[in-house]
Amino acid sequence: MSSSSSSSSSSSSSSSSSSSSLLSTLQLPLKPIPGDCGHTFFGPFRDRLAYFYNEGRDKFFENRIQKHKSTIFKTNMPPGPLIASCPRVVCLLDAVSFPVLFDTSKVEKRDVLDGTFLPSLAYTGGHRVCAYLDPSEPKHTSLKSFILSTLSARHHKFIPLFQTGLSELFNELEAQISSKKEAYFNTLSDTMSFNYVFRLFCDKSPSETRIGFKGPKLVDKWLLFQLAPLGSLGLLPNLLCYLEDILLRTFTFPFFLVKSDYKKLYDVFYEFGSSVLDEAESKFGIERDEACHNLVFLAGFNAYGGMKVLFPGLIKWVALAGQKLHKKLADEIRTTVEVEGGVTLSALNKMVLTKSVVYEYLRIDPPVPFQYGKAKVDFVIQSHDAAFEIKKGEMIFGYQPFATKDPKVFENPEEFVGDRFVGEGEKLLKYVYWSNGRETEETRAGNKHCAGKDLVVQLCRVMVVELFLRYETFEVESGTFMFAPSVTFKSLTKVSSP
Repeated sequence: MSSSSSSSSSSSSSSSSSSSSLLSTLQLPLKPIPGDCGHTFFGPFRDRLAYFYNEGRDKFFENRIQKHKSTIFKTNMPPGPLIASCPRVVCLLDAVSFPVLFDTSKVEKRDVLDGTFLPSLAYTGGHRVCAYLDPSEPKHTSLKSFILSTLSARHHKFIPLFQTGLSELFNELEAQISSKKEAYFNTLSDTMSFNYVFRLFCDKSPSETRIGFKGPKLVDKWLLFQLAPLGSLGLLPNLLCYLEDILLRTFTFPFFLVKSDYKKLYDVFYEFGSSVLDEAESKFGIERDEACHNLVFLAGFNAYGGMKVLFPGLIKWVALAGQKLHKKLADEIRTTVEVEGGVTLSALNKMVLTKSVVYEYLRIDPPVPFQYGKAKVDFVIQSHDAAFEIKKGEMIFGYQPFATKDPKVFENPEEFVGDRFVGEGEKLLKYVYWSNGRETEETRAGNKHCAGKDLVVQLCRVMVVELFLRYETFEVESGTFMFAPSVTFKSLTKVSSP
């Protein structure tokens, strides 16, 4: 669930002071930004082939850090021509420089949600929804206030609704493992996630509406057609990969191919989300049609789209952590739930290891790995080693997994350390940037911090809690498909009856 950064002077100054704490008191040398974007057409084509096929995403950035001996450099980011006329970016790959992307006094967040291109506004009913707006634009405050108010009014439903969905998911997992010896988690998680989001905003199961059980497929198609230029099947370098590149990144997919699917989604949210839309009109002065398109985007793109990546990733990393961590989690969770009398917010807040495990997942593998912004003014950016001048109008790109695995901030950054944020480790939370801001900062109507930041953390904790209330340990096989981890459960060891 996502949105992006802080416009208030206080948050800007806190970002600056936090960043400067990592820097030497000596003046860093001002250097030209290294990197060569190449020819206007052939340079982006060369770089995207390297990014998707010849090197792969992480190697693409790693190789350029080594080549330029700098975590700040210039490159091209997909999709490039013909979809994006200007794919050139200044790339930030360390914990010191990255937070400038949250500082909206320096960086504009207008139409940069998907990077260097903007999907057709037909996908959002002709409206620039909140996620595409910069905080300086008048509509941003009213739309984000509406979103925050909508979530706040439903906070009492967050845990019980999710527990109901998890119970259904785990029952189906067990049934499939029993009959097929394995269970593909992603499909079950997608169904649970869409049902949860729809029930949260519309007070009704989607199965009781015209879309029935088709909700996830309708949203998946709508998402895919918008984001296809940024994805890949992970093909090895061969003729098929070049064909895929041409198909996905020559022209954007036209909206008419999903027009009927989107209308079905819009219609059910318009009908069953009436209480939400009433508040948008009466309290925030937003026209009903625009409010509904924002609600569909919030539910479908931000919430459900985020959960498609979030929950499989969480399961993958907790599974890979192994039985030793599973035992510690199970002991903490069961003891706390018994003392507190249930899975309450108070109980969740007392589970220090569980909280740390969730933060460690969000650090090592943030569900939304990219951040973009366009420089509003000329300013100087600093890495650990040098300073560089950013010119007004330049596109700035940050790849979060490198910033949140900065070896000069985190010890053993590539290792999943379940208790990394326990005790004194909590001080490192200011370098966890998964939510389009620092984990230690709050989301507000005037910034671009994820509106559902606290809800995401809470749901991840509840998933871990319910998992270990029900099971001792589990094993999975994992891979990657397009934008998300793919997870298949191979075994579940249920808690023994007393």
